[in-house]
Amino acid sequence: MNPITFYGIGVGPGDPELLTLKAANILKSVKNIIAPIPKNGSKSLALDIARSHLRSDAVVHTLVFPMVSDTLALDRHWSEAGQKAQEILAAGNDVCFLTLGDPLLYSTYIYLLRALKKRMPNLDCQTIPGITAASAVAARTNFPIGEGKATVTIVPTADDPTDLIQALDRPGSVVLMKIGNRLSDILDILARRNLLQHGVLVSRAGQAGEQIETDLTRLLHSDTKIGYMATMIIHVEQEGKP
Repeated sequence: MNPITFYGIGVGPGDPELLTLKAANILKSVKNIIAPIPKNGSKSLALDIARSHLRSDAVVHTLVFPMVSDTLALDRHWSEAGQKAQEILAAGNDVCFLTLGDPLLYSTYIYLLRALKKRMPNLDCQTIPGITAASAVAARTNFPIGEGKATVTIVPTADDPTDLIQALDRPGSVVLMKIGNRLSDILDILARRNLLQHGVLVSRAGQAGEQIETDLTRLLHSDTKIGYMATMIIHVEQEGKP
């Protein structure tokens, strides 16, 4: 009897054609799919992206992964998600968990994987990498992420701008993820450092409603609303602080 396998599938940033061949082939062979949703009754973007690659008799299980910062609430949801996934696996079924971008880069999959490994320490877990939002942004704008020996710093944008400011103190590239309603504050910081013309932004890369901006000065005094799924790449010059 073949061992049961839990697959973490990175579906990429939004375009179904950006799934890897390996991801697509596994989805065609595995019947049980777990798709994350932010709340009960909502749709799963990861599932929408992967849907064309699923087998016709696929069984989709949804798990709630709320976008909250309450640690106790999150721990409870990770535990519940781990229990649900364990039940599906215990029935003798391989399972694919779908996640946006790459499974091991700021993904809910990381927490589910930990919860499962605690419950099923001998479980065969296979992670299938996916194209990141940053890679999609770079491709959509022809704006390199890293060049030569320049460093690349990835910052999950938070209300406290300390990490961003520290990243901009170093030469190289800075990738800002999960921008959302922090766009105005980020633009103000970039303007003070004369960096607005050294960056690009893409929201919902490869999805309906995609927004591409290669001149950040156009956003500085606009009322443009950028969602949570927006990513920015900034180049900080070598010669001191711009």
